[in-house]
Amino acid sequence: MLFNSIEFFIFFVVVFSLYWLLSHRHQNILLLVANCIFYASWNWRFLFLLLLCKAVSYYAADRIYASNHQGTRRLWLWLGLGFNLGSLLFFKYCNFFLVNLYQLLHAVGIPYAGKTLDIILPMGISFFTFQAMSYTIDVYRRVVKPTGNFIDYMVYVSFFPNLVAGPIERATHLLPQVLKPRTWNTQEIKYGVYLIFLGLFQKMFVADNLAHIVNPVFASPSSYQGLEVLIAMYAFVIQIFCDFAGYSNIARGLGAMMGFKIMMNFNLPFWVTNVQEFWNRWHISLSQWVRDYLYFPLVGSLRKIKGNLRIYMALMISMTLLGLWHGAAWNFVVFGMYYGLLLCFYIVLRTRMGHWINPKSALWRGVWHWARVIFMFHITTLGMTLFRSSSLSQAWHVLSRLSAGPLHMPWDTLFKFLSFALPILILEFAELKTKDAFFIFTQMSWLWRTMLLAFMTYLLLGMGVMTSEEFIYFQF
Repeated sequence: MLFNSIEFFIFFVVVFSLYWLLSHRHQNILLLVANCIFYASWNWRFLFLLLLCKAVSYYAADRIYASNHQGTRRLWLWLGLGFNLGSLLFFKYCNFFLVNLYQLLHAVGIPYAGKTLDIILPMGISFFTFQAMSYTIDVYRRVVKPTGNFIDYMVYVSFFPNLVAGPIERATHLLPQVLKPRTWNTQEIKYGVYLIFLGLFQKMFVADNLAHIVNPVFASPSSYQGLEVLIAMYAFVIQIFCDFAGYSNIARGLGAMMGFKIMMNFNLPFWVTNVQEFWNRWHISLSQWVRDYLYFPLVGSLRKIKGNLRIYMALMISMTLLGLWHGAAWNFVVFGMYYGLLLCFYIVLRTRMGHWINPKSALWRGVWHWARVIFMFHITTLGMTLFRSSSLSQAWHVLSRLSAGPLHMPWDTLFKFLSFALPILILEFAELKTKDAFFIFTQMSWLWRTMLLAFMTYLLLGMGVMTSEEFIYFQF
């Protein structure tokens, strides 16, 4: 079931209506049943994989907590992580490793004609395995205690709003909300409805319309000239943001309507001035997961390496694996390495830059600030071109077309791009200035709020893509 489908609307109306009629314990049972129905609607056979991965993490965490022997605790930790990582590696990366192994054998003169496996990628496996692993790790670190109740645990790790495309919730944040009774809060439900509406607007009006600009160019770059390709690259940055942030906002809104606070996954990432700030605001749940469970342990394990070198090494390893998490292809590996290098360069330059460029007047400070914002947008555009491409050769083909053809402006394409991108950028800018994600409720009169929501509804219903298009991150 897609969030932007009639089937999901009916499903949620039924769940929501029953949910607030039940006691806390029965609410959790209902949520567990709803989680299973939601996931089984994609492919019921993989529901057993989901339940097994979660059950292994639950049992491993219990064994870890019950033991005071460090060796036993570590053994159960690796058993729990190994099962989830093994499932992820098999379903998502098995054929990638096999293909590259066969190519390596051929390169060294061993002509081995191996076969790949016919494997279907389970929906959301990258997300639900990471959430299950974080629970086991946090119990091992004694950050949280095991729930002691399998139903409560399963509600936390398989909560349907964020099950297949995040945000990747932590036990420290979401699990206490599962354990405590939820009460009806009209204000939170109102905000939840707005987040769902905003997410649908981002997905159906912005992202799905921009896809009509992006897809033809990436499918056949040689058919397009420089500025057309550049606009398509810009369009994909806005598309991927609105597609994924739209999903995350809908998930947050669904959670709010049932008394849960799901973490923010995107926080104005286009208005940053450096790459470190970008990853603090883009796909926040994943970047924090990588930071806490991969980067920090790597920095600690590389302590014999002196100076900043261990930081650079930990960054490169972490960001490369972050890139590979997105997909089993070399363009994702290079995508991660690209951002790893940018983060390393930023660490080298950030202290020096203040000495090199230090505007004294407010005017020049403003110019310097917006110059960095624009520069970061183009840095992001280059990285997202690697992300969007199906291979490194396609990425190179797209980039090489930037210098192709006569320099003339494709006005029709530019108009389409601005028509769909500007509304969301204006909303983002207003949120930046007000520092309030719900500024239309807290800082606008009822008349202006009504006019704005009516205009957004008109754009959504009049120009939005009404077919149920999949969210991009479902493939991860």
